[in-house]
Amino acid sequence: MRDALDATPYDALLLLSFGGPEGPDDVVPFLENVTRGRGIPKERLKEVGRHYFLFGGVSPINDQNRALLDALRKDFADHGLGLPIYWGNRNWAPYLTDTLREMIADGHRRILVLATSAYASYSGCRQYRENLAESLAALEAEGLELPKIDKLRHYFNHPGFVEPMVDGVIESLAELPGDVRDGAHIAFSTHSIPTASADTSGPVEGHGEGGAYVAQHLEVARLIADAVRERTGVDHPWQLVYQSRSGAPHIPWLEPDICDHLEERHVSGVPAVVIAPIGFVSDHMEVLYDLDTEAKARAEELGLPMRRSATVGADPRFAAAIRDLVLERAGVERGQEVTPCALGALGADHNVCPVGCCPARAAKPAAAGVDSPYA
Repeated sequence: MRDALDATPYDALLLLSFGGPEGPDDVVPFLENVTRGRGIPKERLKEVGRHYFLFGGVSPINDQNRALLDALRKDFADHGLGLPIYWGNRNWAPYLTDTLREMIADGHRRILVLATSAYASYSGCRQYRENLAESLAALEAEGLELPKIDKLRHYFNHPGFVEPMVDGVIESLAELPGDVRDGAHIAFSTHSIPTASADTSGPVEGHGEGGAYVAQHLEVARLIADAVRERTGVDHPWQLVYQSRSGAPHIPWLEPDICDHLEERHVSGVPAVVIAPIGFVSDHMEVLYDLDTEAKARAEELGLPMRRSATVGADPRFAAAIRDLVLERAGVERGQEVTPCALGALGADHNVCPVGCCPARAAKPAAAGVDSPYA
């Protein structure tokens, strides 16, 4: 972690997240925001939103973002970093455009963005950048003076992101019955995406065979598995698996699905499983429903002991990692020699997304990249 608490030239940090409904009446309008332009009928959206209704129509993600905001503000204040932090969402209040308008009104002109997605992919990076460009275009049309916006690099292999997950896996292993603990398999889970999107994730030179998306997740899984072995003395078998598929059946998505994987591990004789949701920053709806509801039910049907480890959430180490990333990027912008903090063989990811990085099917303007119209 860095000692020099100088965030200049930045004058504010924006926490940018997905958003989620906060009551039953919000569910369909929220899903309409998420699927806008796809022509999905309202009745279909009600069906898609059934898992939200199981939880009273409330997604936990907004409260989790509030907790992260509190953790970040406490960490910054405790370390004397006087950088104000704002929060905006892509798909629900507080909306990104409204938050940026507020930040402009408060006089901020150099804004650094923290997206609640640690890995490279279209939906996890470029789509956030497209949303930023859309909001900037809307504010420009209002005649406002636009700020310069940069985005923090992907933090999948920062120690402050990895180490809380190591602890979570070890704690989950300890919760298993003693006679199955040492033989437990670790299923590292993340969001499935179309294989075409995975293959084109990250910079162009790394496209193919799952691109940066798969490579980064595999790296995190290895880091955690190695740390677990070092701390427990047990070498647990593991595999990267996927969840939350939502696309048309004829379009290939990353596999295996977590529930199919549980069945395969059971048939192979694995005595227990720990599911580690490494692809998610917090225990939001896809974790609560796809893992804690569906995957848990499948494991119980199979008679397979299963535990689910925690995401990083508002862990103080994660908040400290964000402070470190802010100071790192600020130093780079000031032209200083900066040593980025990253575990494993992949090293620190790029600060500015190059042309062709995580492309969309239809080209749209995206902020905070080499090709940004708002440089």
